[in-house]
Amino acid sequence: MEIETNRLLIRPWVENDLEAFAEINADPDVRRYYHPAILTRAQSDEVVAECTRHLDEHGFAFLATIRKEDGALIGGTGLSSTHDVPGDPATEIGWILGRSFWRQGYAHETGHTWFAHARSLGIGEVIGFTSEINLPSRAQMEALGMTHDAAENFADPTVPTDNPLGPHVLYRMLLQG
Repeated sequence: MEIETNRLLIRPWVENDLEAFAEINADPDVRRYYHPAILTRAQSDEVVAECTRHLDEHGFAFLATIRKEDGALIGGTGLSSTHDVPGDPATEIGWILGRSFWRQGYAHETGHTWFAHARSLGIGEVIGFTSEINLPSRAQMEALGMTHDAAENFADPTVPTDNPLGPHVLYRMLLQG
């Protein structure tokens, strides 16, 4: 499975991606709104392995996202099935980009591309969620046209209750119907 945009190639992970992705996951600025914070190389590699399993099982996943211009891995973007939100299961959209690739429109570009891909798979709705304090991701979801209803805010069950990253917001994008 490969998806192309004007500037990017989105494809399954390969061995050569692992080191660069581990560097992204070891950056405290990149991971400031994630729990756990930074990941070890082994933890980052396990994330990739889980994405590969998800792709094999569902036909979509968070995939390696490569800048065509120079072949640089900018991070991972994609869709995933989730059971971590109220009213689960759901199809989630997400992205994690290396800091040097922020503010260049890549999350926006891939977001629209993933919505189109979800439509082509017959997925009627995509959700996004993040910690309440993650204002950059919230702004990106709003810029993509996703809607938020405060009544759907929830405590992420994977984050300790006393952690400021626990309170989460849920965004939705209706794709069909």
